Amino acid sequence: MQEDLILLIGEQLKSKRTQKNITLEDLANRAGVTKGLISQIENNRTVPSLAVLFNLIHSLGEDLKSFFEDMHEHFINGHVLIVRSGEEKPFEKEPVKGFSYKRILTKSVIAQAVDIALLELKKGAARKQMIQTDAFECKHILKGSVEYQIEKEKFILNAGDTLFFDGRAKHRLRNAGNTDAAILVVYLF
Repeated sequence: MQEDLILLIGEQLKSKRTQKNITLEDLANRAGVTKGLISQIENNRTVPSLAVLFNLIHSLGEDLKSFFEDMHEHFINGHVLIVRSGEEKPFEKEPVKGFSYKRILTKSVIAQAVDIALLELKKGAARKQMIQTDAFECKHILKGSVEYQIEKEKFILNAGDTLFFDGRAKHRLRNAGNTDAAILVVYLF
């Protein structure tokens, strides 16, 4: 959870700054820090001290409550998290021409093993029974449309969507489209 919060702070800082059309240089001058430091915070390369973070928030004309409000939803959103196609967050990992990173999901879990698989579902394929696993499950829809039922909730996911949930919750899936579907599956044990 700590890594989640760190990533959200950088994203929130950048989002608030760009919404207000404040440049890195303007914010740096207002807060009395360097542009490089702000860039590192926004790109999750460093963690600001509380004093620097509070100063940056104040320099954006925000109060602490409004700054952290959106982030609060991320942590109270139950046992299922869906990232819709297009909601991925671009970030710069390395300055290489032609490389474009988008963060789909960052979630801290206690895991000792990882299993990564490709699941292909033929048109009409469905699991009838509800199952449980001893893993956190991350499913990224590569093509097609699938329906996941987790406990009593049903979610329709399309190519580009990502689903993350605790596999101990009873679940099942079916191909909800008119074509074959493919899912990148990551189990965190």
